Amino acid sequence: MKVLIITYYWPPAGGSGVQRWLKFVKYLQNFDIEPVVYTVDEANYPKEDKSLIGQIPKNITVLKQPIWQPTDVLFWKKKKDVNIGISNVGKNGFLSFVRGNFFIPDPKIFWVKPSVHYLQKYINDNKIDVIISTGPPHSMHLIAQKLFHKNDVKWIADFRDPWSDLYYNNDFNQGSYAKNKNKKLEHAVLKSADCILTVSNTLQKEFAKTAKRVEVITNGFDDEVLESSMVALDKKFSISYIGLLPKQSNPSSLFKVLNVLCEENINFKNDLVLNFIGDISDEVKKEIDDTNLNANTIFKGYVAHEEAIQYQKQAQVLLLLIPNIKKSKGILTGKLFEYLTAKRPILALGPEEGDLATILKETNAGVVISFDNEEKLAREIRALYHQYKKGNLVGNSKNIGKYHRKELTKELASIIKSLH
Repeated sequence: MKVLIITYYWPPAGGSGVQRWLKFVKYLQNFDIEPVVYTVDEANYPKEDKSLIGQIPKNITVLKQPIWQPTDVLFWKKKKDVNIGISNVGKNGFLSFVRGNFFIPDPKIFWVKPSVHYLQKYINDNKIDVIISTGPPHSMHLIAQKLFHKNDVKWIADFRDPWSDLYYNNDFNQGSYAKNKNKKLEHAVLKSADCILTVSNTLQKEFAKTAKRVEVITNGFDDEVLESSMVALDKKFSISYIGLLPKQSNPSSLFKVLNVLCEENINFKNDLVLNFIGDISDEVKKEIDDTNLNANTIFKGYVAHEEAIQYQKQAQVLLLLIPNIKKSKGILTGKLFEYLTAKRPILALGPEEGDLATILKETNAGVVISFDNEEKLAREIRALYHQYKKGNLVGNSKNIGKYHRKELTKELASIIKSLH
C-alpha cells in the first residue's frame, strides 16, 4: 500500500511540527505501507535543525517543489525580523493584520495550485492508495482536498492543532469575512475527508460534530530520548522549559509565586535557576524582568533536538505550559511525551480537567495547576524544593510505552488499512 503525505514541515525544519510525520514515515514501512512525502523545496523555515535530516529513511521518495509566499518578502527575509520566530508571530502589527485577513487560511495558500498540478502528474504515473495531509499550515489540507476529488483515493486529514480555533489567530485581528471563510474551509475539509486524525480526545469530540470519522493518535517519543547517556542533574534547583513559548502561554502566576518565594527564603533564591531553551516570547522575558527574576534566569535560545533532550534529562523540574485560552483542554504539546521519558517531575500550568491532566495522572509524571491558582502553585514548588534539598527529588513516570512512535505508527497503519 502506498500513501502520499503532504507536509510543509520536513527536515531541515526544526521544532515540534516536523517530528510527528518524520517519525511516522520512519516506521510505516514496518507495517507494509510505503510512504511518499511531498514537501517544500528550500523552505525558509524560521528554525532549522539539520541533524534531523539523518533520520529520514534512505529508501523513501521525497518530492519537493518550491514555494512562493508573501511572508518571505514581508517577514522572514527582512534582516530585522530574522529573530522574531514563531513565539512573536503577532508582533508585526499591520503586517499581521494583512496575513490574517488576506492570506486565508495562511500564506501557503499560493502553494496549493502548483502543488495540485505537480502531484496530479505524479499520481497519474504512480498508484497512490491514500493521501494524508497534515496541518497547520492548513493549506496542506486544501491541496489534498483537490486531489481527493480528482482521483480514486482515500484521504486522511491530520489536525495537529485546530484550524479556526488556533490559539494565535486572535493576534491577526481577523475580521468577520476572514473568520467565516476559515470556518467554511475547515468545515469542508472535515466533511470531505474519509478520516480526521488529531492529537487529543477533546479535539476528537469537537471535530466529530462535523466529520464522519475522527481518530486520535497523540504525539510521542522515539528511541533517541531513551538512549542511556549519563546525564548529571543540575546542581541548582532548576525549573526548565524546553520548546516554543508564545505569549499565550506566559506563566505570569509562576513568576509572581517565584518572586514571593525568593523574597521569603534567601536559600531558595540562591538555589533557583529558571532555564528557557527555545523560542521564547518577548512578553515572557519582560515578565521575568518585572518580577525581578533576571538574575535567576538563563535563556539558551533554540538548540538542536539532541541537545534539547539533554536539557530535559538534567533538569530538576520540567516546566510544561498550555496556552491560556478558552479552548485549552484539548491542547497537548508535543514536548509532553519526551518529558515523560526524562523521569523528572513535571510541573504544568493549564486546565486541571483537560487531556494533559489525564495523561499526567495515568503516567504519574507530574501535576497540572490551573493558570490562576497561585496558592496551590506555591505549595507545589515548596514541596519540590523540599525534596530537592533532601536529595530525593525524582520522577516516577510509568505506563509510557504506548506513546513510543513505533506503537503510534502501528495505530496509524491500522487506520490507513481500514480505509480499504
